[in-house]
Amino acid sequence: MFRNPVKKALILPALALILLLPACSYQKILKNGSVDEKYDVALKLYNKGDYSRALQLFDQLSGALRATEKAQKVAFYYPYCYYNQKDYTLAAYYFKRYATSYPTSKEAEECLFMSAYCNFLNSPEYSLDQTVTNDALKELQLFTNTYPASKRVSECNELIDELRLKLEMKDYKIGRLYYRMQDFAACITVFSNILREYPETPHKEEIMYLRVKASYRYASESIFDKQKERHEKTLAYYKEFSSQFPESRHLGEAKNYMEKSGKELENIDSGKTGRIRLNLDNPDIQ
Repeated sequence: MFRNPVKKALILPALALILLLPACSYQKILKNGSVDEKYDVALKLYNKGDYSRALQLFDQLSGALRATEKAQKVAFYYPYCYYNQKDYTLAAYYFKRYATSYPTSKEAEECLFMSAYCNFLNSPEYSLDQTVTNDALKELQLFTNTYPASKRVSECNELIDELRLKLEMKDYKIGRLYYRMQDFAACITVFSNILREYPETPHKEEIMYLRVKASYRYASESIFDKQKERHEKTLAYYKEFSSQFPESRHLGEAKNYMEKSGKELENIDSGKTGRIRLNLDNPDIQ
């Protein structure tokens, strides 16, 4: 994975005491130094790992050096100051800005990747809002589309897989929650979406099994006019589950639900209104 040219891990806190300039000299340069003085000091501070003070000087230089060769170099180091201070939101913004402002530069690829990577680092745990995660996915995909031959594409794909796993886990937990709440319609919808969007999910067997159970419950508790269609769905879900997991430990119970739906359909087709119920105690959800 790409890392900053200056290895921050090697910069000890004690070095703050032996920086190039004492605080008073730095303040003098900050307030009254020439553009060249500020530029030289900013680079020296940056290379010493003093990103906070370097950033203050780069901030002043951004406007003063506009339309010069040095402006591009300042624009490149600027987001790294934020990155090394773990402000990934601003770092992502300024990395993206560099890549957009200097698309033909040799650093454009690096900055576009770093922008996406900062969004990845900002992605929260799965239980929280995943807006940033979705943004990170878009940025990583943008990089792979823009630089398909880049050596970083494989890393992007790994990061994408990690983010997708997080999104899948969130949906999986939501589906289980709907089941426990006996909101079977929502449960079926969430589980079906997971199977479609994340076909390699590690929870596939459990999801397909629970979908059979939820489908039977949903059909049995529906108004009469909706029961036939929904019991037929249960049969279809069972067929899909049994074909993909013929050795599943849940197969026997799933088959029981399927058979109950089959009998319900026979009753409906024959005009009987009685409904066969299944003992649904302990639905295997803790």
